[in-house]
Amino acid sequence: MLSTLFVVDQNADVLPLANNVVTFETYLQEYPKLGESKLRVINLCDCDRYLSQGYYCSLLAEARNHQVLPSLKVINGLRDGDNALFLSQAWFDKRGIAITDDAELIICMGETQQPEFSKLAAYLFQQFPAPLLKVTLQQQDKGVRVQVQRRDFSTLQVAQLEFCTQVLGHVHATQWNKRKSHKKYRWDIAMLVDHDEKLPPSNKGAISRFVKAGEKLGIKVHPLEAAELYNLGQYDGLFIRETTAIDHHTYRLAQEAEQKDLVVIDDPSSILRCCNKVFLHDAFNYKKVPSLETRFVSQCNEQVIDKLIAELSLPMVLKMPESSFSKGVFKVKTKEELGERLQELMSVSAIVLAQAYLYTDYDWRIGVLNGRAIYACRYHMARNHWQIYNHESKRNFSGGFDTLPTFEVPKAVLRAALKAAAVVGNGLYGIDIKEHNGKAYVLEVNDNPNIDQGVEDKYLGDELYMQVMSEFSRRLEARGKK
Repeated sequence: MLSTLFVVDQNADVLPLANNVVTFETYLQEYPKLGESKLRVINLCDCDRYLSQGYYCSLLAEARNHQVLPSLKVINGLRDGDNALFLSQAWFDKRGIAITDDAELIICMGETQQPEFSKLAAYLFQQFPAPLLKVTLQQQDKGVRVQVQRRDFSTLQVAQLEFCTQVLGHVHATQWNKRKSHKKYRWDIAMLVDHDEKLPPSNKGAISRFVKAGEKLGIKVHPLEAAELYNLGQYDGLFIRETTAIDHHTYRLAQEAEQKDLVVIDDPSSILRCCNKVFLHDAFNYKKVPSLETRFVSQCNEQVIDKLIAELSLPMVLKMPESSFSKGVFKVKTKEELGERLQELMSVSAIVLAQAYLYTDYDWRIGVLNGRAIYACRYHMARNHWQIYNHESKRNFSGGFDTLPTFEVPKAVLRAALKAAAVVGNGLYGIDIKEHNGKAYVLEVNDNPNIDQGVEDKYLGDELYMQVMSEFSRRLEARGKK
């Protein structure tokens, strides 16, 4: 792990954090001589001016291969750009944040004195990873204008200074405790999780088993939320166990991790390919992966609707290009319903997928890692529903499941799964397949498949987690030999 150094403009006594606080002059003159390559620098200098001490602090840190917060990119963006976001009222409602008046808040390392804005603070810190931010909230029609500015310690009031000192002290103490650990690990992996996610890819039991499996292989796994991953460079790998999306921090963090030469699962290419069903079905067609008849719809008129019915018949399934857990997927039974639903979906997306409907009692899910099947499940349809998830039902939200050894999977299903996974890459995937009359039809490839304790691990148990973490170990070894 990295040791932490706080750099201030002139007075190193501003933070009572032992010897971990130095002035810019000290950092400038002494630290090249110390050979401290594994150093995390928290730049608390004033960065508002171009070529200021704060600017040079981050510049030198990046040149010295020290991990620094904020980066030059963030400094320039906060100084030069119009850092105003518009967040809809629905965004605040979803997170239980009540906005009644205009407000200001200070955010230090993703934390704020106002607990009602804690989720907003964590989100903004992930978007603008700087140690100290001033945020102004202005109510507007249907949402809130959020203005973000960087601040330095000289601008803080006494109470704000005390709060920020406590937060930075916690950052310092956390790193100090990790360094005192007598347990030695070859690698450190950040596992991205979201504790508030309603349908996470892995439940708490699975997360703890991934951690234990990593320990057996010399890998320290750190379950962290997005707001805590302000410096990915201190880790050797990133394991994403939060539902991914393209216009989302999961994709941005995967990109950053890949740029920093970390071992990444899910890698950004896999996220990009799996999250968009347009790419998948186009690739399935090109690579001759067996799948249900699918059409891309970019217009909604009488001629298009009649052609879809003639080619796919009714009922029919309409899908948003980006969706997960059966959301954004609709079955239409009549011509009128088809037209109405198409118009609704095309107001959001330029392309909608129309797919032939095939009912089966269950869908296969084959877990594939680096081109090899590692688990197999049959997910049964939710009661009185045509999908495995029924988001409108509280009592019968999902159907049952069967977990089987991969050697008991029908050969047609296994072949289709491996062929579909190869279209995407060599990561960790869950391939959803329907089986009918001995034939397999691939529905989609999930880049972030469910691995839950008590479900997908029902057959292999702890061995499933060991297989995933062993792949991390193999890739880390290979990277080290480059």
